[in-house]
Formats: sequence, C-alpha cells, structure tokens
Amino acid sequence: MNTSAVSHIQGWAPRCLIVPDGVDTPTSATVPPRADGLTPVELRWKDERLISVRLLQDSSGVPEHLLLPRLVEPHAHLDKAFTWGQAPNLEGTYSGALTANLAEHQTRTTAQVRDRAERALQQAFRHGLRAMRSHIDSLGPGADCSWEALLDAQSSWRERIALQLVALLPIEHWTTTAGQALAQQVAASGGLLGGVLVPPCRGRSPRRALTHMLRLAEQLGCGIDLHIDEAQTRPGEGLLQLLHVLDRNPVQVPITCSHASSLALLPPRRLKRVIARMAAHNLQVVALPLTNGWLLGRQAGCSPLVRPLAPILQLQQGGVRVAVGGDNVQDPWFPGGNFDPLALMSQSLPLAQLAPWDRLGLMPFTTEAARVLELPWDGTLQRGAPADLLILKASTWSETFSQTPSRQLVVRGAFQPD
Repeated sequence: MNTSAVSHIQGWAPRCLIVPDGVDTPTSATVPPRADGLTPVELRWKDERLISVRLLQDSSGVPEHLLLPRLVEPHAHLDKAFTWGQAPNLEGTYSGALTANLAEHQTRTTAQVRDRAERALQQAFRHGLRAMRSHIDSLGPGADCSWEALLDAQSSWRERIALQLVALLPIEHWTTTAGQALAQQVAASGGLLGGVLVPPCRGRSPRRALTHMLRLAEQLGCGIDLHIDEAQTRPGEGLLQLLHVLDRNPVQVPITCSHASSLALLPPRRLKRVIARMAAHNLQVVALPLTNGWLLGRQAGCSPLVRPLAPILQLQQGGVRVAVGGDNVQDPWFPGGNFDPLALMSQSLPLAQLAPWDRLGLMPFTTEAARVLELPWDGTLQRGAPADLLILKASTWSETFSQTPSRQLVVRGAFQPD
C-alpha cells in the first residue's frame, strides 16, 4: 500500500482517547458519546500520521468498527513464555512456580529463548500490540543466553514492536561487583534495573540494597521496575521499605512497582496514607490481575475468600499512575494467556472490576500503559499521532468481550495482511 496517499476509516472509538480537530471550537452538532463511552469518528491519515480526527454529526451508517490505537503490554516474561509443558506448576502456588521456574532456568538455551520470543512477538503483533516491556531472569545459568536472545529479538522486531528489557534478580545482587557490571550493560542496551522485594523484607538489609540500587540507577540514568509485594502476607511491606529509602534518598529516574498486590489487604485509612506517599514520590504501578488472581490467596482445599490484587481505583484516585499487564503466558506462574490485550481487558472485567466505558477503567490498558513505558506516543487519537490502529469488527464493548472479534491492523499508515 502507498502510504503517501490519504486513507480514511469511520467507526466507533472511545471518546476519552480522542482529541478532535478544532478542539477549541464548539462541537455541539456532533453525536454525543453513548453510555458506553464510544462515539462515531472519522480518521484520515497520510505518510504514517493521522491528518484528521473528526467527530461525526450523524451516527447512522457508521460501520461496525471499534477503533483503538495499537496497544501496549507493560509487563511480560518472554524468556520463560510457553514453558508450562516443560515446567508445570499444577498446585498453582507461588512457591511451586518459583521451584519450577528455577529448574527450567538451569537448562534453557539461546535457541529456546529465541523461539519463545519469536512466537510471543508474532502473537503480540497479530493481536495488536505495538510495545512491550519484558523482564528477564538475569542471575544463573540461563541469564546470558536469555539476554542474547532477547536483545536479538529487540533488534529484529524494532520496526513492529518496541521491546524494553528489565534485568530481574534479587535486589541484593546490585550491591556486588558482578551486579554493577551487569547494570552498566543493561543501561548501555537501554534497559531497566529490576528486582524482587517480597516478604519477609524488614530490617536494614533490604533498605541498604534498595539504596544502592536507586543510586546505581540514578548514576546510570536508567529506570527501575520492581516485583514488589506480590504476596498475601505482611501487606505493603516492600513498598513501605521503598518509601522509607526514597524519603532519605529521592531520585529522578522513573520507578515502576509491579504487582503491589498485598496493598489491597491494608486497612482503608492506612492504604490511603501509603498511596499518598507513593504519589509524592511519583511511583507508578503495573497491576497484574491474571497471575495474581491465579497464584495468591490460596488455601488448600478452599476457594479464595480474599484475592490480593493491586487496588487500582484507589491508586488512581490517589494520584498514582496505574497500568495493567498480562504478566506470564503459559509458564509456571500462569498456565494461560496468549499476548492478546483484548483478552486481558476481558478477563480483567470480573477480576479487577475495570470497565472500559469508564475513563479510569480504560486508561490502564491504553494511555497509562504507554506512559509507564515512556513511549513517544501515549495512544490518544489526534492529528499528528502515528497511524497505528487496531480495527475490530464490533461496535460495542459487549460485542468485543463476548466473542473474539476479527481485527485488522494499520501500522505506520499501512493496512497489514490478515
């Protein structure tokens, strides 16, 4: 397709994602958004960019298309995707997942990780993702081969999916000589420093490790993405440690707190105070309801009565940016998934009670996910934005989530073959 020609499409799009042409002029003649937040719109593009975003004055005859920006996966694990068959966790426990994960890590090869990443990125692209952040198990025999394979994938997929990489390991490792050398390599590749901070993590030792990690990231100018409080005990203990360190050692680099599951177990007033401190330090959260809904809150022989999931709405209302990610795909931590952002949205409806017809319910899957990754485009549909679209054969959210709608992609202004 010749992207220098003008292309256009009409359909239904979320009003909260649209910045129409002539935003300062009255738009009373346009069709108001429906109760589900969708409004009829016409998009025109040329040379890979939107040149017109026009709200329609008449909804009759508007095609049954739901128009979205290509979406973002803020938290994945490409290095161990699709390993459930090799390393199952039939009990579905956190400890069982960790044991199976460590066993698989001992034998993984560059070729295996390369194949997993290629399969994952093909699925992600086909399902409508434009960017992804993947954590990599970065300590042990499978670390080097995983980085080699995923750096190759990052390069080969650069034009289709922007791939960010995070070094995942115990935070204490960053205090070692080997950890400092790894941090320099990660920063040189544009990656982030990561780590795990789950109970028990009281006392001075985790604070010293966090302090060193923060200073190292600040020195290297790279972001941080922590697995923190993925737990059902000692609510918020990891975040309280992080906040204690930040009170004394504030930094400018962005800090993402992935999981933050046990925050939901704090009493409401205490939760509110913790959230206020998080907002003051500009912390951002990636909630992961599928994996945490599967692993946490388990009691042998009993259905869970309490599910430790990040308190998304309370965080948003307290001024903390929140994105929602899919996390694990067919590995010891979660047996399902296929890098489909629509499936993630659908399954998050009952788990996290996020409704995409509410602005706060849609943002974690769209604009906030893009902002957590600091992407150049936040996903709003406006003149000058990239012509990167996910076009669904549906005209309501209910249609989208009650079936698997056919979808078509526009990437850099070009319709992609089915």
